[in-house]
Amino acid sequence: MTQRTCRLLTLGCKVNQYETQLVREALLGNGFREAAEDEPADLCVVNTCTVTNDADSQGRQLIRQLARKNPHAKTVVMGCYATREPEAIKELPNVFEVVSDKRELPDVLDRLGIDDMPTGISHFQGRKRAYVKVQDGCILNCTYCIIPSVRPNLQSRSPDDIEAEVRRLIDNGHHEIILTGIHVGHFGVDTTRGRSGLPPFRLWHLFRRLDRIPGNWRMRLSSIEAVEVNDDFIKAAADCEHLCPQFHPALQSGSESVLLRMKRRYSVKRFLEKLERMRELIPNPAFTTDVIVGFPGETDEEFEATLETCRRARFMKVHVFPYSQRRGTPAATFPNQVPPEIRKERVRVLGELERQLAEDYYRALTDTELEVLVERESDEREGWVHGTDRRYVPVELPGSEADVGRVIAARGEFATRHYLEASRAELWDGVRSGEQLSIGQRN
Repeated sequence: MTQRTCRLLTLGCKVNQYETQLVREALLGNGFREAAEDEPADLCVVNTCTVTNDADSQGRQLIRQLARKNPHAKTVVMGCYATREPEAIKELPNVFEVVSDKRELPDVLDRLGIDDMPTGISHFQGRKRAYVKVQDGCILNCTYCIIPSVRPNLQSRSPDDIEAEVRRLIDNGHHEIILTGIHVGHFGVDTTRGRSGLPPFRLWHLFRRLDRIPGNWRMRLSSIEAVEVNDDFIKAAADCEHLCPQFHPALQSGSESVLLRMKRRYSVKRFLEKLERMRELIPNPAFTTDVIVGFPGETDEEFEATLETCRRARFMKVHVFPYSQRRGTPAATFPNQVPPEIRKERVRVLGELERQLAEDYYRALTDTELEVLVERESDEREGWVHGTDRRYVPVELPGSEADVGRVIAARGEFATRHYLEASRAELWDGVRSGEQLSIGQRN
């Protein structure tokens, strides 16, 4: 009997990528194999995103392309766009099933002969670091965001399942684990809220528990909300040897008035205080963030306030997004929409500041010890490799293809706006100064 073939494609966030990997393992564990690049597939799975109108368009385009290249395939469509507009997706070519509710996924797969749905993943295809989804859902009402309408229910995974999954991934060679979710800071809220007698188990309890897993591995958090970074969180982060000292509190705007229009839950003053408190207890942490520019009504003065806040926060990296009107969100109907050319210019200006701030942070790590997860050979220099340090700093150092997937001890030598150049020391599994080099060592 000919083995059935599948092709899986993903749009969007880390959670989507994790959920695709879960489906991949279900298919491969039940008689499928992934189709080669030029080979038609029997089954296509598309995991969609709906964070912007463009994301919807990309999803439709991808489904049509798959139908042309895989004319006899059945296509299963899942993800946030599938939840938001299932009827429109059903009209697209070759669509066999639309998973508008993730709880229906096991039944959909069962109709395809997949009767064994795993509770977690064991590998992460194509990545040296592995994402682990710890929760789903968001209950906030930020005026620019559509996601709470398509992932509205908070659902935290069992700590036992998460720990078992992390252990499998480490055993299978993933040296870095990223804890992710739709709203990671709400991990555990749904499991104890309103249930008397149950002790709370929040995000910092989770990474304290995972930190007890032995071995040469490291753990990183995805985006968090500044209001959820309390003293318990900070003390736990400072205590955990495996947790990377890099955090991603999403700023979105550095203007108090814009934050109010966005319905964010913090002030600029309070946001900056949280960062300073973390710097008091954690050695030289790196802070990365997201910023939306050109939000409806954003004035030149409000944009300047964002630039000043980014300088005061001393971010190592800023992900800059021009505001995009999202149908179905309150902000899409706000007056004084900022013209596209102004949004584009503000992206450029903030991007220039971001590169300056990055170089400043990289320079502070020269002549310090680094632990670099090597991800690929350098694009520009033969005999060099590219990776990331514990603080998520991009690093280039001498090496070869054999180093990809390994963690290298190095020393920062020279900072540019794009990466930190480093000299090479020993591997983790080597010996330096008569002692085993541990991932938990602080710089």
